[in-house]
Amino acid sequence: MIFFELFYTFFMIGLFGFGGGYGMLSLIQTETVVHHTWLSSAEFTNIVAISQMTPGPIGINSATYCGYAAIHNAGYSAGMAVLGSTVATFALVLPSVVLMILISKMFMKYWDTPVVQNVFTGLRPAVVGLLAAATLLLMNAENFSKPSENLWQFCISVFLFVATFVGTKVVKINPIKMIGFAAFAGLLLLY
Repeated sequence: MIFFELFYTFFMIGLFGFGGGYGMLSLIQTETVVHHTWLSSAEFTNIVAISQMTPGPIGINSATYCGYAAIHNAGYSAGMAVLGSTVATFALVLPSVVLMILISKMFMKYWDTPVVQNVFTGLRPAVVGLLAAATLLLMNAENFSKPSENLWQFCISVFLFVATFVGTKVVKINPIKMIGFAAFAGLLLLY
């Protein structure tokens, strides 16, 4: 039963996840953490971090890891968890493959029409909204702590957030290097 739910959930995310992997993160989090409770918020945050550090699209990587974790957390063996990761990944990619095959020729033919251009004009703000939602959903006490619980961890977390933002946006440091710097700083300062 959980495999069918996993397939359906990730198929729907793949079908309606406009904006690529980052746009899908809020959908994946809502479905896996809030709706189905297959994962905790902390597990999802770890999955996002690992998905960003491994090669490949973040949405597909997240689906793969979420599928594995969902089946593993349900009490199944590691082999079944690998099947869960395969199901989630396949389900996420399937709508895109089918839609691109069906509409690619027609899409190229009508690309310059006002209707198609207006559709994309409407989708762009929605994609930005999905990215902002993913960011805000990850800005919680599990990732930053609370000043009342652990002031040191909260301050370090906020500092690392701001430093990473400024480092990638303003100073233009490679995001991969920033991930490494933040991980190293976290090891030094938090433990």
